[in-house]
Amino acid sequence: MDLETIRDFALSFKESSEGFPFDSDTLVFKVAGKMFLLVSLEYNPIKMSLKHLPEKGLDYREQYSSVEGAYHMNKTHWSSVVLDGSIDWETLRSWIQDSHDLVVSSLPKYKQKELRGDA
Repeated sequence: MDLETIRDFALSFKESSEGFPFDSDTLVFKVAGKMFLLVSLEYNPIKMSLKHLPEKGLDYREQYSSVEGAYHMNKTHWSSVVLDGSIDWETLRSWIQDSHDLVVSSLPKYKQKELRGDA
């Protein structure tokens, strides 16, 4: 999985943005100012961290050896995935989508409607 594919998908969401708020090695994607995806560029292969429901994180870690609790994040709600090819793009894509949707669901109702096109 390459960075450009991840980047293109993450930026396809309404009001999504990217930046380097922490350091020059961690690319952060946000929706409405809240993080939903981090990509650590310092590793080879690269690593991404995403938000999930607690029970899903446990399932991911049991099912895939390339998934672990996210460094410097609440490991109950965030996992890191080593992009070593062991997880197919469709699965990763659905995890990114779920992370985005979970963050959007935490926003005020009016903002959720704006982002979903209901406003």
